[in-house]
Amino acid sequence: MPSSHGPSAVTIGNFDGVHLGHQAMLRRLTETARARGLAACVLTFEPHPREFFAPQQAPARLTSLREKLELFHGLGIDRVHVCRFNREFSRLGAEEFIDRILWRGLQAEWVLIGDDFRFGAKRAGNYALLREAGARRGFEVVAMHSVTVEGLRVASTAVRDALSCGDLELARLLLGRPYSISGRVVDGDKVGNRLGYPTANIQMKHNKPPLSGIFAVELSGLEEGSLPGAASLGVRPTVKNDGRPTLEVHLFDFGRRIYGRHVRVDFLHKLRDEAKFPDLASLTRQIAQDVEDAKRYFSTAKGATGAR
Repeated sequence: MPSSHGPSAVTIGNFDGVHLGHQAMLRRLTETARARGLAACVLTFEPHPREFFAPQQAPARLTSLREKLELFHGLGIDRVHVCRFNREFSRLGAEEFIDRILWRGLQAEWVLIGDDFRFGAKRAGNYALLREAGARRGFEVVAMHSVTVEGLRVASTAVRDALSCGDLELARLLLGRPYSISGRVVDGDKVGNRLGYPTANIQMKHNKPPLSGIFAVELSGLEEGSLPGAASLGVRPTVKNDGRPTLEVHLFDFGRRIYGRHVRVDFLHKLRDEAKFPDLASLTRQIAQDVEDAKRYFSTAKGATGAR
């Protein structure tokens, strides 16, 4: 049972990506919590239920738990309760979920959910059931409709579809920010260094990223601020056979060792798909072209910004 520190306003969900629809919910939650003198509380689940029931068929994660927590903090959330989604939790009935988690655990006085939210064993709980239970126990339940942007419903699935197609502009529109991956810089196999293009290898928490290819990126989290670079996210078929996705970032004119630092990589523009080359010489020539293309992107983007 989650531990509470007083009455709360609660919203519930997976919040994968923390996109504009999620942000609208979280703003409404915090505004209501402040107005009523309650703690703004998010109840979320780890792992995602679909990862628990069918890990091979589960969708690619947009955000790790750490990334979600950082985004929640930036949006003014006071408390986050992470329910470990396991076999026992999956068998929790809808009424027991309400009584044990929301009512007694979180001391919910105001609950905000999406209009399609389902909960409890076999997804038996819905808005009507929750509202009826709230009327009996004395807490208010509010449903929030979906958010649309340029006629498109904002949803995690729409963000994944945009990323898988390489449409980073659409993903940015739905997220309200560039899509990013955060992680610690770890030691790599030094292939980039041998080819003349040293890279920072970013440790990823999940092995099924929602996008792949070669990108113009910005890396932040260092003293220098946001640094431009070119990134490869994929299985590196020219140099590896194990098929494990790897994120490598080559920063322009940067030679400092940053192992162990936790950084964020913002994906700004897709340059091309990943490809297998016949030899390392061909790969090196393509990397040189990728770096030039990324520099050209930043030069063009900077010029467009200056023109405004």
